Amino acid sequence: MVVKKKVKKAVKKIVKKSAKKPVSKNSEKIKAKSIGKVSHFFDKISVVVIELTDKLKVGDKIKIKGSKTDFEQEVESIQIEHEQVKEAKAGQGIGLKVKEPARVNDLVYLVE
Repeated sequence: MVVKKKVKKAVKKIVKKSAKKPVSKNSEKIKAKSIGKVSHFFDKISVVVIELTDKLKVGDKIKIKGSKTDFEQEVESIQIEHEQVKEAKAGQGIGLKVKEPARVNDLVYLVE
């Protein structure tokens, strides 16, 4: 009886340890840098307003991540006050056409 309990305890310990290990040590990691936050989403035209904390330019790849949102896309155009620009700086609010719905307070990352 005592031996069975010790074996069960040892097996549980091993199972717990193996469950905590990552699937692969060399799993692909995407480097991303936070560059802003979504402050508004216009659903009919699928445009987000992003308050930037770092620069962003046309051609950059971004990731928008939130509790229900998670997608990547390339920046095709940026608008500030309804005018097209090629680059925006930290502190600016920009309009950006997105391919999927986003939500207020979703974080925006620059994918490297």
